[in-house]
Amino acid sequence: MKAARMHGIKDFRIDDVEIPTPKGKEILIKVEACGICGSDLPRIYELGTSKHRYPLILGHEFGGKIVAVGEEADKNLIGQRGAIFPCIPCMKCESCQTGNYAMCLDYDYLGSRSDGGFAEYCLVPSDWHFIPAKDSVSGQALAMIEPCTVAQHALRKSHFRAGYSCLIFGAGPIGIMAARWAEIFGSSKVVLVDINEEKISFAKERGVVCLNAMDVDFQQKLLEANNNKKYDVVIEGTGTGVALSQSIEAVRTFGTVLMMGNPHKDTTIKLASHSNILRKEITLQGMWNSHYHDSPINEWHYSMQAIAEGKMIVDDLVTHKAELENLDELIDDIYTGKLTICKAMFSQV
Repeated sequence: MKAARMHGIKDFRIDDVEIPTPKGKEILIKVEACGICGSDLPRIYELGTSKHRYPLILGHEFGGKIVAVGEEADKNLIGQRGAIFPCIPCMKCESCQTGNYAMCLDYDYLGSRSDGGFAEYCLVPSDWHFIPAKDSVSGQALAMIEPCTVAQHALRKSHFRAGYSCLIFGAGPIGIMAARWAEIFGSSKVVLVDINEEKISFAKERGVVCLNAMDVDFQQKLLEANNNKKYDVVIEGTGTGVALSQSIEAVRTFGTVLMMGNPHKDTTIKLASHSNILRKEITLQGMWNSHYHDSPINEWHYSMQAIAEGKMIVDDLVTHKAELENLDELIDDIYTGKLTICKAMFSQV
């Protein structure tokens, strides 16, 4: 099969490799699509793989059809389609014992520590990682389940309630999906913010109110968009100190600022913003990835359900696709800024 593998930093190639054979409880997925995550770019060009294992097949946002299973797995799984939960928790630490697998102290991960979905086929540890899909769910929607669930988790961790207003910094795919989750959860007003006019136009074309943070009267426009009120919940999705300061300014007294964006180097905020955290008794809430346990709710299964029922739309966010032979070129064009994307992916469908 063909696979996109890292052989070292800045050494990302399309290789011919053996199709893996499932053993024990393992399942073999024929990948339909696999999304390019923002974390893949620094991994390829700057940081390397998590444990510097090479060669390694990247790609953790994927799904497809089960085509083979190991001798201990259920043969009836063959032919089923679904998305893949890529985290492989140790199941021994306190986080795992309480069902908080994203916080595992010794985890493995498909696409960053073990071979992932930038390949024609991917070996998955067991059907525990498999989220079944209806035939109506497209292959590219399967590849959107992971970022869609991250967006859902952001809303849940922000203590969002029906009737709350919601402001989101960052109009990328997760920002737009967070806006859609806010609407699904009953928001009174949802506003997105970005500084890239292409992204702002893209979000507006999809029915989302989106403002430019570079406008001179930005703070006034924020208030006007929410009936001259500050926001109940602000989701900071850029990881920048400037946006964090603006989030603190925009949130209401006793409101919540949810920190979702990975930090850009050292994050600093203005003295006035620090003071506002105290004076307004703001809740600063962190989040990490998503929740894959039935208690209180398996967010991955709920994302799949919402997409299957047509409540959550994700296909319209996919702007660029490539076959494996051209995946390295697409990723290079994204990294060098030749392309402005919302969501790009490898697709076989």
